[in-house]
Amino acid sequence: MEKLLIIEDNEDIRSQLRWGLAKDYEVLVAGDRLEALPLIKKHTPKVITLDLGLPPDETGCEEGFRCLEEILRRIPSTKVIMITGNGEREHALRAVQNGAYDYYRKPIDLTELKVILARAFHLSAIEKENSRLQDNIDQQCLSPAGIIGTSPRMLEVYSSIRKVASSEVAVLITGESGTGKELVAKALHELSPRKSKDFIAINCGAIPENLLESELFGHEKGSFSGASGRVQGKVEYANNGTLFLDEIGELPLNLQVKLLRFLQDKSIQRVGGREDIAVNARIIAATNRNIIKETEAGSFREDLYYRISVIHIKLPPLRERGDDIMLLANLFLRRCGTEFGKKLRRFSADSVKLLTSYEWPGNVRELENKVLRAVIMSDDIIIEPEFLDFSLSSAKERIHSYTNLTLKDAREMVEREMVISAIEKQRNNMAKAAEMLGISRPTLYDLVKKHNIAKNLEYIDLPN
Repeated sequence: MEKLLIIEDNEDIRSQLRWGLAKDYEVLVAGDRLEALPLIKKHTPKVITLDLGLPPDETGCEEGFRCLEEILRRIPSTKVIMITGNGEREHALRAVQNGAYDYYRKPIDLTELKVILARAFHLSAIEKENSRLQDNIDQQCLSPAGIIGTSPRMLEVYSSIRKVASSEVAVLITGESGTGKELVAKALHELSPRKSKDFIAINCGAIPENLLESELFGHEKGSFSGASGRVQGKVEYANNGTLFLDEIGELPLNLQVKLLRFLQDKSIQRVGGREDIAVNARIIAATNRNIIKETEAGSFREDLYYRISVIHIKLPPLRERGDDIMLLANLFLRRCGTEFGKKLRRFSADSVKLLTSYEWPGNVRELENKVLRAVIMSDDIIIEPEFLDFSLSSAKERIHSYTNLTLKDAREMVEREMVISAIEKQRNNMAKAAEMLGISRPTLYDLVKKHNIAKNLEYIDLPN
């Protein structure tokens, strides 16, 4: 039987709730914060009802807020339902903003309270299951370099990584900017026999052309103005390890020749030097360019292309990864929330729509940046669209989604979105959602049924 903690200073109300709820839950009771804290530590109840006016501040609310803060600090996943008086709506809303699950006004109607409690326990169970599934996903789909995804395209990538990592062949990773090419390269290194040696990365497009040769192959003292001593290049540092050549499509043709010579001979000469230096490095390259077209155009050597692409791993753009978008968004939400000490629970329905319909030109990197911004800017426990900074881009997406619809279909879509948004913003309180939309409660229930919304908002109890 699930454990329910009731924190209430009024003995009559405590007795009423213990008697009325004993058939459904193992009911624990406390009269104040100090009495409640040991029970919380011992039993870690999933749901707690908390009276705002606790002693020694029965006429105020600060002791109630102090107790709420203690509860959420000890067990953040607990669903706290604030029990308030008729004149305490402002305080109740403040409590919800501070992490409470919901609030209920006195006098207490056991039938209504039972519905709220059932929803709270149901949500707690779902969150626990989601956490378990997330742990499974992390174990099954998280590579040593931190790649996450369960879409078919990403599962193919994982399969390729596992097959190729233990070999010594050169690998070419292609994909749009922000898709995680360096993460794949690191995964290949960490799963290889070379994992105890260095992983050396160089971005061929980020270094001026006149410095790139020295950066790659090193130089001897006096080889050019300012060369005051012998310096090893990235290729030498990667000896017995892995050399990752990021954005190899940016490599100038003259350096492509030198790189090809190294791949053929497994030796290099430093700039200004004449000594052949043997280097045993595994080569992994990456580019966001269409390397085949670059080869056909003559800007990338065909013989070098064949040398670096014995195995070719293509990373899909985020927009083609389906459910991975929300998987990643929720992961970033948890990480950033923890980093900044924010008590964030989820994205609103409107935010989910935007996240899953957006084209993501910047891919995973852009998604992480948007979630990070939302965590920093939001003061609520639910991330709304305005904090994701879609602005013009989201408006264009929304307009584009309407272009192939009839006017009737567009009206239906907008109506459905507004109903879902209102219910989400009012935390499934149907009376308040109806008031927000300017319609009656029965009309709202009719719209929920009409648009088949209940399956998306599973904590709604529709009247028969």
